[in-house]
Amino acid sequence: MSQPTSLKPKHRRALAWSQPPPPEKHGFFTPRLLRQTALCCALALLVACYAGPLQHEATAVLAVKRELPVYCVEREDDVITVSFDASWGGDQTLRILDLLDEYNAKATFFLVGIWVEKYPELVKEIHARGHEIGNHSDSHPEMSKLSNAQIIQELDGCSDKIEALTGERPTSFRPPYGDYDNEVVTVSRSEGYEVVQWSVDSLDWKNKGVDDLIRRATGKVQKGDIILFHNDSKYILDALPTILKSYQEQGFTMIPAREILLEGETTIDVQGKQHPVAAE
Repeated sequence: MSQPTSLKPKHRRALAWSQPPPPEKHGFFTPRLLRQTALCCALALLVACYAGPLQHEATAVLAVKRELPVYCVEREDDVITVSFDASWGGDQTLRILDLLDEYNAKATFFLVGIWVEKYPELVKEIHARGHEIGNHSDSHPEMSKLSNAQIIQELDGCSDKIEALTGERPTSFRPPYGDYDNEVVTVSRSEGYEVVQWSVDSLDWKNKGVDDLIRRATGKVQKGDIILFHNDSKYILDALPTILKSYQEQGFTMIPAREILLEGETTIDVQGKQHPVAAE
């Protein structure tokens, strides 16, 4: 905007000082472009600082290393494992045992220590009928939030109670809520337990009805699968006969987790499937 010609020189100087200065010139680069370039350089340097060490072989291995439980097993024979988590109620358990007998199925019951204390006769009955009793912790905590000493305390507390009633100590462990980290897996294995999750989730605890439970539990079962149920879910007694019959019709033999797990040297892939190590 041009200066008014009627103003005296000193007024024109004052008005000039009140106007914003013209943009600085730096050849092709403006100050804004220079600032953007500096920020990009700083960001690139920051990425290099963080990502650079990951190129080192030892660091890369450390970054991807994760200890996994067994979710399913590579098996050549047509076997599956039916498993029940028992943490709270027990009213339906005897009927579940009767149905398992009817369909010649042997299952694994993962029991919480507080459940064992409340239902000692059911614990004995499960064992007497030839089913495996697994460890499901002593008090049903989130295991990944515990120290190593607390993990051992949870394992020992539950197993001590089971052994006192059955004379047999569990060798399988399922973390409550399916919650684990590297320490939970490594500590459990060091204490003599294989950590067992599941590859087929019936979601029976959501109580969506008999048909939904049957569909989820039978739709895509393959040999080596481990199926998750709960002994106190709302529709388990109504759905279980159809589910067990379906497994039989598909040619599956139902065996406990300790029998479906492989012996000898094994590996677990990134999906949690246990494989035998091929002999060289």
